[in-house]
Amino acid sequence: MATSTSSVNPPKTRKLSALVLALVALCVTGAAAGAYYLGSNRSDTPAAVKPEEPIFIALEPLTVNLQPNGRNRFLHAGVTLKVADTNSQSQITQYLPEVRSRVLTVLSNRESESLITPDDKAQLATEIMTSLNQPLTPSQPAQKVSSVVFTTFMLQ
Repeated sequence: MATSTSSVNPPKTRKLSALVLALVALCVTGAAAGAYYLGSNRSDTPAAVKPEEPIFIALEPLTVNLQPNGRNRFLHAGVTLKVADTNSQSQITQYLPEVRSRVLTVLSNRESESLITPDDKAQLATEIMTSLNQPLTPSQPAQKVSSVVFTTFMLQ
């Protein structure tokens, strides 16, 4: 009977050693995969900077009489300003009547013939942006209006 017990134990020992060997191999593989993953996430280049969300300020639609050139014409325009930072946003919001006055002045000093082509409208947007980037009061810094967008543009 002693011989029959010794022949039963070796298969259990083989299964146990095979199981231990498989677990060791799994642990080594997992450790290698973890090291690779953590190492690949690190890079010497700086992380990509998330672009800032744009800040838009929509002005109420403006209607102005244009410079006379033989007949009376008017322009109805919706203007939206894109500003670079929250300081400019707060300045423009605080001085909104001054901002609207500057936009109205730029719009009303145009003739209807100078507002027909897309290039004319782009030039008008540039003039508005230049006017608004000037300080609203002598004691304040200039605003940072990065673009002017027309949301409505009707010439009659």
